[in-house]
Amino acid sequence: MTPERMAEIHKAAFAPHRGWTDNEFRSLCASEPVECFATGDGFALVRTLANEAELLTLAVHPQGQRSGQADSIMQTWMTSTQADTAFLEVAADNHAALALCAKHGFVPSGRRQGYCRRADGPPGDAV
Repeated sequence: MTPERMAEIHKAAFAPHRGWTDNEFRSLCASEPVECFATGDGFALVRTLANEAELLTLAVHPQGQRSGQADSIMQTWMTSTQADTAFLEVAADNHAALALCAKHGFVPSGRRQGYCRRADGPPGDAV
């Protein structure tokens, strides 16, 4: 998947918040420990270092949401990683993402207050 397509999907998936740019994706993808897991309308970027994997972002274009693509991406990542530990951050009010993470074995281990910037209001917490 190209950085341009990633930026397009990310912008649509996270609207009205700022999506990452194609240059940001190009830079991340050029980093050796970063892997991309993609479907037709979605992708995830994962950075793995020292047996720890971090889900940097997962986005599915709104036209492909609720079709199992995010679940497929998570499944592919989780079955292919060589990391002993995996972590991610999700907006505390993103119930669909929280359910997806729980389905794949993630449990809350902390809370970052005011971590998620919002274009339309005060920052939200992340878990």
